[in-house]
Amino acid sequence: MIRIAVIADPHVHDCGWRPAGSGLDAAIRSFGDTLASTRVFNESIPAFRAALDHAVAEGAKLVLLVGDLTDDGQAPNIAAAVALIGEYRDRHGLRVLATPGNHDFFALHGRPQKKTFLTAEGTPQTLCSSTCYEAATLGMDAALRRMQHLGYRPEPDDLHWESPFGTDPDFAARTYPVPSPDGGTTCPMIDASYLVEPVEGLWVLSIDSNVSVPRDDAQDFTDPAEFHDATDGGWPAVLRHRAHLLPWMRDVAARAKAGGKQLVAFSHYPVLDVLAGTGTDELRVFGATGLARRTPPSVVAEAVAATGVPLHFSGHLHVNDTAFHPHVGGGLFNIAVPSPVGFCPAMKIVDLDGDLVAIRSLPLAQVPGHDLAFAAYRAEAGTSIGPAMDAADHGAFLDHHLVELVRGRYVPREWPADMAEFVDSARIDDLLALLGVTLTDAPDLTMWQLVEDWYRLRKAGALAEGYVAPERLDFYQRLCDRLPQGGKDSLAGRFLALLRILRGYLGRLPNGDFTLDLRDLSVRGS
Repeated sequence: MIRIAVIADPHVHDCGWRPAGSGLDAAIRSFGDTLASTRVFNESIPAFRAALDHAVAEGAKLVLLVGDLTDDGQAPNIAAAVALIGEYRDRHGLRVLATPGNHDFFALHGRPQKKTFLTAEGTPQTLCSSTCYEAATLGMDAALRRMQHLGYRPEPDDLHWESPFGTDPDFAARTYPVPSPDGGTTCPMIDASYLVEPVEGLWVLSIDSNVSVPRDDAQDFTDPAEFHDATDGGWPAVLRHRAHLLPWMRDVAARAKAGGKQLVAFSHYPVLDVLAGTGTDELRVFGATGLARRTPPSVVAEAVAATGVPLHFSGHLHVNDTAFHPHVGGGLFNIAVPSPVGFCPAMKIVDLDGDLVAIRSLPLAQVPGHDLAFAAYRAEAGTSIGPAMDAADHGAFLDHHLVELVRGRYVPREWPADMAEFVDSARIDDLLALLGVTLTDAPDLTMWQLVEDWYRLRKAGALAEGYVAPERLDFYQRLCDRLPQGGKDSLAGRFLALLRILRGYLGRLPNGDFTLDLRDLSVRGS
């Protein structure tokens, strides 16, 4: 049996960084920026440390880091993340293997950044990389060289290492031409994918799915404006621009099977719909906004499943999910791993034993030092700034953060206006009347409470049970079981669609503690 830990999207931001020439004694991000983001910043190093502590306590010697090691790829943040990983390697023999995320670097030469930090008095101060060069996002070569010991180059004890281009680890030997959408411009890019055997019998396949594509008529490749942002590219961009990866993955899977190797793959982006299979339904309700627009199309599922790779871990969306796609002669599991800095904070512990893969989800609610910036937040606001400052732990803090996002960002910006207006004034009884559903013992909830729970279940799956009262879960299940047919383009029809999506969340494949059987393709657990 081989035990590994999987951590996704730690988004390391170093509060101890003192930006050159800024006059700042620390790099504490403002709470205003935090409330506008899908992740938190100042809590990232304590949360990442807690995740590494869990890996050590569980006896794992290997960690898969599923992208976005840092928050926006600045040199100080990369240095802090690498130093922390080095500490655990030196003290505990912990090996971390990474794959690039869209926040780890940008294109060939990076891009500028503008962030808001807090002075010692709590005053927001904007910092631009135009005046503080180290605040800029690095380009891929500069960033990868700083992170090269995270699997991107072989280590002396590795039993095997290769890239799609052979066994030469030099980044100059791992480039390929990327055309612009119209095919008129081409530039060389690094593909940081690799295969490594860190311990006898285990093959770890890291797929670099972070694809930078030049714009049509691009000429100056030092200009970040000449490139499309890789954030929304994901695996569709891999299929378009890194077609060389699929034959390599197929060959790796075949060699692993022939050689009796346990094969585990990971990349930053999901290869399957990890919103409980509801991504397409969500697009119908909300349009191309939020997480659903990043749901990979079925062609991605087919292409990756056809390689024979049986198990893939992903991050990026900060959700907890188990997805499966059948294919002739087998199938593909995608395990979506939540982030330590978004609701619900968690990681995965994976036990590999032949065809049996036992996976446990470890919540990261207890994070020593999670409140290190709370005094600065209070100084920023001049007083207490709501229930988030009274959170008992990191998990509760992120739950409050999610509620703020739901009320201040998701519903106002992504929901149809009539749905948002209804949520703002109605209660559960009003929803039941709108839908023509009669249920006894319905709880006396506002629509806001239902919507907040909808997002908790969307993001956290089984892990949301610690944040949604059992009586509310019971009610949601009874309501979803009683939904009438129909779905016309009306307010009632849109809420019916929303509740059908909720039914999908409640009926997810096991995603808390569960076991995959790769032989009969079954999933057992909760």
